[in-house]
Amino acid sequence: MRLENPNQLKPFRKRRARVAAAAGSGVIVLPTAPERTRNADAHYDYRWDSAFFYLTGFREPEAVLVIVAGKKPREILFCREKNLEREIWDGFRYGPELAKSAFGFDEAYPYDQLDQRLPELLANQETLHTPVGADPEWDVRVTGWLNAVRAKVRTGISAPAQISDIRATVSDMRLIKDEHEIAIMRRAGEISSAAHVRAMRVAAPGKREYEVEAELIHEFIRNGARSAAYGSIVATGANACVLHYRENDAEIRKGDLMLIDAGCELDSYAADITRTFPVDGKFTAVQKDVYELVLASQEAAIKAVKPGADFIDYHDAATKVLVQGLIDFKLCKGSVSKVLEDGSYKQFYMHRTGHWLGLDVHDAGDYMRRGKWRKLEPGMVLTVEPGLYIRPAANVPKAFWNIGVRIEDDVLVTAKGRDVLTSACPKRVKDVEAAVRG
Repeated sequence: MRLENPNQLKPFRKRRARVAAAAGSGVIVLPTAPERTRNADAHYDYRWDSAFFYLTGFREPEAVLVIVAGKKPREILFCREKNLEREIWDGFRYGPELAKSAFGFDEAYPYDQLDQRLPELLANQETLHTPVGADPEWDVRVTGWLNAVRAKVRTGISAPAQISDIRATVSDMRLIKDEHEIAIMRRAGEISSAAHVRAMRVAAPGKREYEVEAELIHEFIRNGARSAAYGSIVATGANACVLHYRENDAEIRKGDLMLIDAGCELDSYAADITRTFPVDGKFTAVQKDVYELVLASQEAAIKAVKPGADFIDYHDAATKVLVQGLIDFKLCKGSVSKVLEDGSYKQFYMHRTGHWLGLDVHDAGDYMRRGKWRKLEPGMVLTVEPGLYIRPAANVPKAFWNIGVRIEDDVLVTAKGRDVLTSACPKRVKDVEAAVRG
C-alpha cells in the first residue's frame, strides 16, 4: 500500500498525534516486526507489527517509528535505504527520502543510523515509551541506548529515568475503530463470506478437507486479500470437535458436518467467520437440533452486544441458552443455575463466546480493568462464536457423537446497538442447505 494520496495519510497522522498527546512528554520508540527465517535461507512471508502499522501505514521490515512528544511533536521514521541491487531481487523499497513525503513524517533516516541517533534523541528526556519484554533483542538494544546516554552524565546530560510500555496506550486506541478501519473490516467480512459460500458449494463426500481450503484461499486472493488472517480450520466429522484443528487433510464422508473457521486479511485487518454445514446438503434430525441450539445461542449473544454492556454479558447470554438446550437433550442434569454453577456444560462448551477483532484476529485491548469487565463502546469490533462439541463419552447417546457446531460472526458495536459485518454469510438452516446444494 502506497500512501501518496494525502487523504490516505489522515488516519495515521491523527493516530500519531493522539499517541503523542497521550504520552505527554518523552520519546516514543516503536519498532516493526523482524523478518523470520522459515528454513535454510527462506523466510516466512513478511508481516509487519500491528501497532507499528497502526501508527504509520508502513509495511517494510527494518523500520522504527520515533516520536519526540511535547507541544510540537517530531515524527521520525527510520527505514531501509534505497538499494537498487536488492530491489532487483526483493522488490521496491521506499528509502528515507520518499518515505518521509509519502507517509507524512517530519524526518526520516536510514535504519543503520538508529543506534547513532537514538542516544541523541533520548538525551535529557524524562521517559522512554517503548515495548518492554516483547523481544529480548530489542530490550538489549534499548539498554544500549540508555547506557550511551548515561555515559554522558558528567557533561550535564541525563538519561530517561522512566520506561513506559507504549503498547498499552496503542492497544487502548486500537479498541475503538475509526471509519477507515470499519470500511476495511466490512469489506473483509464480505470477501470472507463469499469464500465460505464457495466452500459450501464445493465440499462433497469423497473430497479432502484441503480441497475445500484451497477454494477459500482462491476467493480471498481473487478479491485482493493476499492472505488468510490465521490458519484456516476445515474440519469434517469428528475433527469438528477439535477447537484448533489444523491438519485439513481428512476425507469428507457422507453424512458428515463440516466446520470451517476462516477469514481473510485485507489491508492488514482480519475477518473471522465460522460456519457449520452438512456436506451432502441436508442436516440429520439430531444435527439440526444441535445446530439450531447453537444458532439460538448466537442470536441471544448478538442481541446482548450494545453500548454500556459488560464484555462478559454476551457470553453469559449465549451460555444460558446452550445450557438449557443441553438439559433438554439430557446431556446435562439439573436446573440451568445448577449446571452453570457446577460447570458440567463445559464438557461440550469450553471456550468464551468471542474476542476483540481488528489488525490481529485476537486483537489488542484489555477485557477487564481493575477487576471489572470492560464496557462495550461504539467502534469496538468483536466476534460472537458460541459452539457445541460433543465427543463420544459414556454419558452421551451415540446419536450425538462427533457432532461439532460453531457459528461465528464479526460484530461492530454502534451507538444504537450492533452491526453484523459478516451478515452476507448464510447461517439459517434453509439458507445453509441451499448454499451447499448450490
